[in-house]
Amino acid sequence: MERLNTQLYLQNCYIMKENERLRKKAQLLNQENQALLSELKRKQTLASSSATSYPNPKIPDLNATPPSSTMTSSGSKHST
Repeated sequence: MERLNTQLYLQNCYIMKENERLRKKAQLLNQENQALLSELKRKQTLASSSATSYPNPKIPDLNATPPSSTMTSSGSKHST
């Protein structure tokens, strides 16, 4: 029984470490997305000011919460 507890403890440690690594990666990707979105909006503004003959498509807000979100505040899905 003690051996099983030790194995489960080590698995839990590994999962927590991997979770933290993925959380940091997600934060970096989010920052990159924000920078790219900002650049895209800037370019769209420049393009719309120089060529007003046709409307530019609206850039969606990637940070907006979807109408029926199944995500929790920690970013994991509920399983029912």
